[in-house]
Order: sequence, then structure tokens, then C-alpha cells
Amino acid sequence: MFRNFKMVPRVIFGRGCFAQTDEILAPRRNTPDDWAVFVLDDVFAGTPLESRIPLHDNDLVLYVDVTDEPKTQVVDQLTRKVKIARPTLPCAIVGIGGGSTMDLAKAISLMLTNEGSSTQYQGWDLIQNPAVYHAAVPTLSGTGAEVSRTTVLTGPEKKLGINSDYTVFDQVILDPELTAGVPEDQHFYTGMDCYIHCVESLAGTYLNEFSKAYGEKSLALCRQVFLDRHPDAADKLMMASFFGGMSIAYSQVGACHALSYGLSYLLGIHHGVGCCITFDALEEYYPDGVKEFRIMMEKTGVDIPRNVVKDLSDKDMDTMITVALGLDPLWENCLGKDWKTIMTRDKARSLFLKM
Repeated sequence: MFRNFKMVPRVIFGRGCFAQTDEILAPRRNTPDDWAVFVLDDVFAGTPLESRIPLHDNDLVLYVDVTDEPKTQVVDQLTRKVKIARPTLPCAIVGIGGGSTMDLAKAISLMLTNEGSSTQYQGWDLIQNPAVYHAAVPTLSGTGAEVSRTTVLTGPEKKLGINSDYTVFDQVILDPELTAGVPEDQHFYTGMDCYIHCVESLAGTYLNEFSKAYGEKSLALCRQVFLDRHPDAADKLMMASFFGGMSIAYSQVGACHALSYGLSYLLGIHHGVGCCITFDALEEYYPDGVKEFRIMMEKTGVDIPRNVVKDLSDKDMDTMITVALGLDPLWENCLGKDWKTIMTRDKARSLFLKM
């Protein structure tokens, strides 16, 4: 069976297009009582970007702290806050920020229409009801969260996304101006998340011409940004992020993301940083990609954290391994259907010990 792939139905791209947000949301506001929720990374509190949000009288701004990776507990708390704020469901949820903020916006939009805790829906196609209309405004480029069918969450027992066609945003607003001023290290880490998406997709057993076309273009754009230092880097990386997300949506990521989930679950390391730490240890699986990654890292002047697992107990190491090896589709994409005979617990442990 071929997948009937759900794509973002509406995308607007261009410098300054954020100014059209109110116009874009207008068709959702059918009555004076209709209200929207803007999920905003709290780093933008009191900034010019916050003042540009097109708030109406009944609208709500949810300030979110994304110092830590998004957690199911936080999703459930934010969802309750929205439910008690007004007697009706919002007409729109708009996530403004990086990958974590967009993932929170996606998760809230899902949990407003699906009962119980978000922990119940960590997995593939467990969501039963369509989400509230939701839109993304990325202020960082690289994660692909704006286009993916996943909202990555850390729960009490695992780090695993809510993977569903209902997770996909209804609208994406791609304004490269909003990425101005991003610190160089953060720019690198999120950009490398995109780069690694493409390397894993293009080297995977799930590869097909659909994912290959998007992955190859995204990879070329990443090279222009991080090797050529192109003057239009912001525009190019924003499109690389979108294309990279499209590439893995019809294929899958691989060993790096599986292992980095274990790393992030136990140590709380942010996704982009965790991917870089992990990828640097995977020369055995992605030799050309790791070599190029190291050149990009040298050109950017960013050095990744080292020896992050050196003080971990055997119990902690076992926890990381269990989380990482629980992501069957990622490993199958990397190593094939017999991956369990290749990526044993001992092999996973040896890879973690390189980090």
C-alpha cells in the first residue's frame, strides 16, 4: 500500500509576509465571539515581534518556556488553560517560535479535540479527531516542525511524537525576516537538524523519488548556507527546513534521530544539539555526511558538547538505549527490516559511549 500523504494545504513565503497574519486568519473569525490562541516563545515577550501579533479583543497569548524540550505534562497544562479561558473552542491556534513552540502549538490543537492526556497519543496514528485549525510562524529554520506530521514530546516513559495526519499545520507563514538575530550556535544547531534530516532520508531504505527530490534540494540549500555562507542564507535555510521536513515525511529519519531521542529523554539536551552530538559519532553509518558536517562545524566556529555520557550509571545508559531502540521505523529506515540483529543493545551502548 502507498501512503496517502497529508501536506500543509496553505503556505505563504516572503520577507514581511507575517504582516498578513490577520488577513490569513480572518476567514476563521466568523462571529464576534470567535477567538484565537497565539502560542509564543516567551523570549519574544516585550519585543517588537510581540507587538505585531494581530490580537483581537477575545484572543489569548500563551507564553511558553522552551528551555526544556516539550513535555506531555506541559501540553496537558496548556490545553487545560485554553479550555478554561473561554466557553468555546478557539477558532485558531498559532505557534510563533522555533520547533519546540510549533510542536506545542500542534499538540494543543490536537488535545483540545481529543480526550485524555497527550501521553495516550505518543505513537503513530492514534489521534481520532481532527485538530483545531492551527498555523505555524517559524522564527528559527531547520527543525521542519512547520511541515511535519509529528509533534515531538517527552513523556514520563519515552520521548516519542504524536504522529498523525491531523498534526499537520493548516497554514504556514514563512517570513525569513523573523529569523534575524538568532545566535550563531542556535542557527547552526537547528540548521544541522535539517541537514541531518536529509542525510538520513537520502541514505535510508525507505527512500523514494518523492523524498529524494525534496531531500536533495534541501541538502543543496544547506550547503549554500553553511559552506558557501550565501548572502541570502536566511531565505535559503527557511526553504531548506521546509523541503527537509517534506523529505522525511514520505520516508523517515534514521539512526541519529533514534539515538538522539534517548540522549534528550535522559539528559534534557535540546533536539538540535542532541542530533549534532549523536551525528558526530555515526561516521560508520553516514561517512560522507559526518565528514561534511564537521567541515560545516569548523566553518561556523561552533563546537558541540563532548563527553556528555561519561558520568552516567549503567541504569541511565540502559534507559537511553531502551528509548532509542523503541523507534522501530527509524531503525528500519537506516538498517533494513532485520535491524534488530544489527543494532543490538551492546552496539547502541558502544555508540552512546562515543558521545
